Amino acid sequence: MTTVAELLRSKADSNAVHAIAPAVSAFDAVRLMADKNVGALLVRDGEEIIGIFTERDYARKVGSMSRSPTDTMVREVMSSPVMYVRPDQSSEECMALMTENRLRHLPVMDGDRLIGLISIGDLVKGIISEQRFLIEQLEHYITGSRD
Repeated sequence: MTTVAELLRSKADSNAVHAIAPAVSAFDAVRLMADKNVGALLVRDGEEIIGIFTERDYARKVGSMSRSPTDTMVREVMSSPVMYVRPDQSSEECMALMTENRLRHLPVMDGDRLIGLISIGDLVKGIISEQRFLIEQLEHYITGSRD
């Protein structure tokens, strides 16, 4: 069973968590997400995480409501409060949390310190890797027992 800490270690950019201020326009937030090739930004007021802004927030709360992306501030459309996970939690716990709450991104907090951000894609990659390892072990066992 993979932990969140192990998932973060396997990511090439595990420490790269991008954030934005609440008074930034939704347009600028989407531009930053495109520049950084990410699907979510944490919304911070100083060091405090006050929300998360995702592609889904943009599509549902700006685009589909015909709001002006340049006149709509992130604080108006961000998701809040933010659910998070700890590094010792399992990937299965994260998948359940994401599924139950319809989330695609979870910040990882170690006490009151932000240490990373995991996505549903990170979890899927981790599960595929675990399954691939198990299949290889079973294949090795099966072929080894024929000798």
